[in-house]
Amino acid sequence: MAEEDRRAPAAVVFDALGPAYEQAFAGSAAHRASLGRLLELLAPGSRVLDVGSGTGRPTAQTLAEAGHRVLGIDISPVMVGLAARQVPGAEFRLADIRDTPLPEASFDAACGYFSLLQMARAEQAAVVAGLARAVRPGGLVALATVPLDVEDVAGVFMGQPVRVTSFSAEAFTRLVTEAGLTVLSEEQTVFTPDHPEAAPEPHLFLLARRGSE
Repeated sequence: MAEEDRRAPAAVVFDALGPAYEQAFAGSAAHRASLGRLLELLAPGSRVLDVGSGTGRPTAQTLAEAGHRVLGIDISPVMVGLAARQVPGAEFRLADIRDTPLPEASFDAACGYFSLLQMARAEQAAVVAGLARAVRPGGLVALATVPLDVEDVAGVFMGQPVRVTSFSAEAFTRLVTEAGLTVLSEEQTVFTPDHPEAAPEPHLFLLARRGSE
């Protein structure tokens, strides 16, 4: 079996994309606005989990430069290496969130920007529920997805073959609330990545809070 065949599909895609992914999405004002909303609510020196941390920019870098303690995890070895070099103020680990133990209430906040789309729907629901448990009562969860009602659909993303599963905006928001989170803000926009093979994408950004206990 080839080495590529033993890796998770998302790892294969993002290993191949490398720095091109960061360049393609660097112009997303909605992503930066989402981070701004999160920063407004975080206490100084908060511990933040960044799931699917990619190249480390903009999420981990923005949070670390604001003085927060950031742990980024990603399934792509190439992305983890890039992030560690680009954002030395944060910690990065090679891991699959689907089988990564997250102790209860161990973070003040968690982020997952576009990191669920190559998971099955049940896996996405389990990850969101896990993030809700991983933040302390009153803690925050920032999520972004491509809100389309599709399941295991073949496509091409920046020249790479992918299989995508997602939810409509309404269904994804319901998934978040069913995980025990209260949605504080929601933004829907359309963004075209800066890449010759990219097409306009609908984006949904949610900021939610775990209930106090």
